[in-house]
Amino acid sequence: MIGLLSNRYMMVQPLGEGGMADVFLAVDTLLNREVAVKILRGDLSGDPVALLRFQREANAASALSHPNIVEIYDVGEENGKHYIVMEYVRGRTLKQLVQQRGAMDKYEALSVMEQLVSAVSVAHKNNIIHRDIKPQNVLVKDDGTTKITDFGIATAQDAVQLTQTDTVMGSVHYLAPELARGEAASVQSDIYSLGIVFYELLTGNVPHTGDAAVQIAIKHMREDIPSVCDFNATLPHSIDNIVIKATVKSKANRYKNCEELMEDLKHCLDDKHLNDPVLVFSENKDNGDTIMLPEMSEVRGRKRPSIAYAIIGVGFTVLAGIIIAMVMTLGGIFQPVNRIVTVPNINGKVLEDAKTELNALMLSVSAVRYQLTDNVPEGQIISVSPASGSQIEKGATVILTISEGIYFVVGDYANKNIDDVRASLVNSKLTIRVENEQNTKLKPGTIIRQELLQPGLKLDPQRQYEIKFIVSTELELTIPNILNMQIDAAKVSLETLGAKVTLTKKSTDGLTAEQYALLKFNTVIEVNPNVGSLYIQGENNTIILLYYSTTP
Repeated sequence: MIGLLSNRYMMVQPLGEGGMADVFLAVDTLLNREVAVKILRGDLSGDPVALLRFQREANAASALSHPNIVEIYDVGEENGKHYIVMEYVRGRTLKQLVQQRGAMDKYEALSVMEQLVSAVSVAHKNNIIHRDIKPQNVLVKDDGTTKITDFGIATAQDAVQLTQTDTVMGSVHYLAPELARGEAASVQSDIYSLGIVFYELLTGNVPHTGDAAVQIAIKHMREDIPSVCDFNATLPHSIDNIVIKATVKSKANRYKNCEELMEDLKHCLDDKHLNDPVLVFSENKDNGDTIMLPEMSEVRGRKRPSIAYAIIGVGFTVLAGIIIAMVMTLGGIFQPVNRIVTVPNINGKVLEDAKTELNALMLSVSAVRYQLTDNVPEGQIISVSPASGSQIEKGATVILTISEGIYFVVGDYANKNIDDVRASLVNSKLTIRVENEQNTKLKPGTIIRQELLQPGLKLDPQRQYEIKFIVSTELELTIPNILNMQIDAAKVSLETLGAKVTLTKKSTDGLTAEQYALLKFNTVIEVNPNVGSLYIQGENNTIILLYYSTTP
């Protein structure tokens, strides 16, 4: 694993491997936040096609800003390694969620779809076609917030390379029929993919399967998408109609844009739509396009309604016109209902209390986000969007940001005793690694320096991290043979090794004139401890060098 990328991003652990790139969890040491770093595989750095795809992803997603799109923070290259730094989303993919739980409740499925369609709509307004919308490219946080990722990696031509590769097999299940015919990707091909995703959320499975990718693509071109009501008879036809209109084979009859799709998602469960008839499309023999039958058409395969229905419809239209005219004429009699409310200040409250207060104002929560803070306890609301004090219509939704807890801030542990630091960190998620280093200036057990996590770094208190302490230890050395060496040179030699040295003059008292004449002065005569022994430099330990001196 790479240690420190671009002298800023400290790699923590691998998150996953893909066909083109590897993804790592990292810490942005400059901004003190967790990020995901996607690094193009080294063997692909010289592949112009792979590099172009990688750069397209960075350029496309970095141009977008939306709460349901993974944010791109940085793009760079170091020593031939191309990387993208993006928002780290803790959770799982939408595909994993569906595989684990099966079909979703209609309310949950609609909530997910509204988030996805809102995000894709922003991309389309910025002239960006995703081209590869599928549950595998949607990350889901524990609170239900979704984040679309992998923008712009595949071109339309790439999407229809009908091979047996896992990547294409994953994409072909959501492939619009016009792409399978070789046409260019468009807003409506993304809408088709969204329709297939909606089908999978409601049923737990994709609509078409096959042994080969080409078989699945042919089914998308030729076969109708099965009715979600056949899977779950409790679903209203208004929901089935959304899947039908999003996945109709003719783009002329498909939703023209995400705004149309969003309108139906938001209102399909309204009382007036609960008894909607099923939309039916049939082939136009003249131009090969599909045309939509009258709005009052019955369920697929049944007879079209008689002319009596048309007469009834005209009658309702006339009656509605009369009512509208009366309301306009008598408008002065009726006072307009105040539909505007003020977003309350709910900062510091818990989620359930906030919902109660919002519901009393006919406001609801569309999404909840969680983030770590410097000082707000876990579970308390940090902010609301639109902001407190804003004027919005009744029935609108707000997004809440809730504290996920308080950051653990890494301390400066240098010059502190290792045992004291261990005790202070016993309740943290830090794994402590110790390396000893001989040091004569600090007491044994004193932290000389810390590595991996620098002072002031903010960490998620629920995640595991590793910190390394370099701790001073007593000097250990084998006393070298310094006998007969000049006393001053011997002292310097030992002190260079970190030892404390004491010089002691030997007395010449009692020596005969002959013995005195044989003495060597100012050289090491004796060493205590002896040469060759192991010496540990404790606080009060010293190496004693004995010598004769010509001076008293």
